[in-house]
Amino acid sequence: MVELSKNILTKVSFDRQLFQKELEKSVRWINKSEDLQVFREWCMLEFGHLYPSVLKKVFYKK
Repeated sequence: MVELSKNILTKVSFDRQLFQKELEKSVRWINKSEDLQVFREWCMLEFGHLYPSVLKKVFYKK
């Protein structure tokens, strides 16, 4: 599931709203905490420069 989510996010990264929607879905799909941690780190490296506010909103909204 993590690899599928990475592929989807890479393909939709051109659009901020679509990226956020897919990121939120991906976080819901990934249910293991260790997988989520690795996924979060990957997202920060890949998209941290493009959408830092979206990443903070999705990963730290608790």
